[in-house]
Amino acid sequence: MTSPTAAPSIQRQPELLGQTVVVIGGSAGIGLETARRARAEGADVILAGRNPERLEQAAIELAAQRTAAFDANDPASLQSFFQDLATPIDHVMVTAGAPHYGPPLAMTPEEARRGLTEHLLVALEVARCAAGRVRPPGSLIFMGGTGARRPRTGLAIASAASAALPALIASLALELAPIRVNLIAAGFVDTQLSASILGEELDKRRDELRATLPIRRVVGPADVAALALHLMSNTALTGATYDIDGGQQLVS
Repeated sequence: MTSPTAAPSIQRQPELLGQTVVVIGGSAGIGLETARRARAEGADVILAGRNPERLEQAAIELAAQRTAAFDANDPASLQSFFQDLATPIDHVMVTAGAPHYGPPLAMTPEEARRGLTEHLLVALEVARCAAGRVRPPGSLIFMGGTGARRPRTGLAIASAASAALPALIASLALELAPIRVNLIAAGFVDTQLSASILGEELDKRRDELRATLPIRRVVGPADVAALALHLMSNTALTGATYDIDGGQQLVS
């Protein structure tokens, strides 16, 4: 009678080994969690954001290759950042910026213009700056939302901007090919940004989502980061929008 043999162990190579990931908005929330996952998968990370103190803390935690503090909405600063990158890069993740909520008819023309164009122009400028610097089959990943799917009072500006992003991303995927370009459209994600927007209503919103979402829990930064890492490593994905909302659109 022969004794059973042990199953051979399978060694998985880190999916981003030897690659460099740039995270704009990488000092907190989804961006920071994405950088953590990228490091765990063998990548070097470069972090950019507006808050120098938070960037320094994140850089120490992740042994970041470098950091840069600037406002992604400033084209000159964005261009300077990419021009100063000496290392070939493989992926750029952009989480910077926040949606513009509020009654559209009460917004000033400048507020409405900024809300409608800010995310679109950042995506366009990042694509322009990254062209020729990201090596194939690398990727650009942008963050959007699902607010445009169900019109509601006070969301007209944010919804219009969200609706326009998928069309821009699909076109950029053709313009930058073979560099891949994708969009993550998130519902509610439990981040510091969500807390700052909802204030005292945060816990109530969490309870509502736990009770109504098909997944019976709240979506967190780690969920979005896992999707972002898949978009980086799966080289067949480009020009598409990927929803992550725990089934929020399926319930009222």
